[in-house]
Amino acid sequence: MSGELKKFESILLAGIESGEVETLEKYREYGGYLALNKVLKEMKPEQVTQVVKDSGLRGRGGAGFPAGLKWSFLPKGWKGPVYLTCNADEGEPGTCKDRPILELRPHLLIESCLICSYAIGAKICYIYVRGEYFTAIERLNKALGEAYQSGLVGRNILGTGFNCDIYVHSGAGAYICGEETGLLDSLEGKRGHPRNKPPFPAVKGLYQCPTVINNVETLSAIPSIIINGPEWFKSFGRDKSSGFKIYSVSGHVKHPGNYELPLKTTLRELIYDYAGGIRDGHRLKAVIPGGSSTPILTEKHLDIIMDFEGVQEAGSMLGSAGVIVMDETACMVWVLMKLSRFYAHESCGQCTPCREGTTWLNKILERIEEGKGRVEDIEKLEDIAKKIMGRSICALGDAAAMPVLGVLKYFRNEFEEHIKLGKCPMKKGKFHQF
Repeated sequence: MSGELKKFESILLAGIESGEVETLEKYREYGGYLALNKVLKEMKPEQVTQVVKDSGLRGRGGAGFPAGLKWSFLPKGWKGPVYLTCNADEGEPGTCKDRPILELRPHLLIESCLICSYAIGAKICYIYVRGEYFTAIERLNKALGEAYQSGLVGRNILGTGFNCDIYVHSGAGAYICGEETGLLDSLEGKRGHPRNKPPFPAVKGLYQCPTVINNVETLSAIPSIIINGPEWFKSFGRDKSSGFKIYSVSGHVKHPGNYELPLKTTLRELIYDYAGGIRDGHRLKAVIPGGSSTPILTEKHLDIIMDFEGVQEAGSMLGSAGVIVMDETACMVWVLMKLSRFYAHESCGQCTPCREGTTWLNKILERIEEGKGRVEDIEKLEDIAKKIMGRSICALGDAAAMPVLGVLKYFRNEFEEHIKLGKCPMKKGKFHQF
């Protein structure tokens, strides 16, 4: 572990080690709402946007799009309502980075939403929370109550004349509503079906009005950027990947958990220095680096930088940084079967390639895992996955196809062995708990 990484002090997860919920009083001890005070009393909206642009902050929800640039896409001269929507759906398997912020640092998110709302001219903000996050919803609403009572949310915030209301909206547990336009339809009371783009939400979003949609982690980085400046934030990353990131590490490691680290961190450092390495008596076999929808990596990729460019150069994506680690006991056919079952279940059914393709992928994988596979099934998996790619309205189709192509690239022999033997060769002592 490098000396530089040892010195890093948590920013987004600061002070949550005790597991205590951060009250308004406690948050202010950490400098809470000082950034909001500075923004409302010393800065113009366009200056806030420029600071975020200069910091290089990129979306932490998966796509990695520059946050400040997204804000600047709002149409100039628009006279109607503008909305901010915070995407707190967090449905990507292997990802749980937003949850500690929602449950233990709710005021950080509230302050962040207010700063962004001021910058884009929004008077209303919706925080769309994953339906299963009951505790997060309860604590967010309680924190909002504190903020309203203290004049931090609502009318004439901090006596500056700025008005902004924040509402917490619960989803219904649909993965597709993590897609930004599916989220908007759900927020409007419709079925969560992704929309054709263009127009993009910045032009026609919630209720056909300009809308900015940002992830919890993305927004939560803003107060520290305002206080410390864009150059401070950029110093933690490299090139086009600025700042720090929360990595959710799960699977066959000794110390699974959330690790907030600079975007200069390597995969080896993340797994062995922070997560304690592979469980005793076992060796690393494969890693999913950015949530279940990203192509798999292997031991030869351990020295890649875990930022947007580094993971992309290795043939995968950083995504939401949900790092799923597997040792040699993991059957890759079984792993892929489980992933494909999830995507087949969560497809909204709107696009034929996704609706039919994900179902066929799962049926074939179940057949191979059960020992009933045929030699031609491997090529059929590849063919179906390639025909799903790029042919659906949203990225769910690609999310289902990429793991198939990635696993077959590195572990094709396991599929051939399943078919040749007519059974899973790893049945005895097979470890299925992740």
